[in-house]
Amino acid sequence: MTLKELKPGQRGKVTGLGAEGAMKRRIMDMGVTPGVEIQVVKTAPLGDPVEVRVRGYELSLRKDEAALVNIEL
Repeated sequence: MTLKELKPGQRGKVTGLGAEGAMKRRIMDMGVTPGVEIQVVKTAPLGDPVEVRVRGYELSLRKDEAALVNIEL
């Protein structure tokens, strides 16, 4: 399952990243690393971006970035 599939209010644990190179580094630099708990706070009216809470702060991710974050509920 990916972060993109979660609905607002749902949370999960990051199990891995499906990105490579610079994109993987960018996502990890934002605090989205394996083992961290992440919660979807809300999505924009058209579905992009997705606002998530990770490590105590809110972060906005594009849908294509959220699709690269593998999670388990």
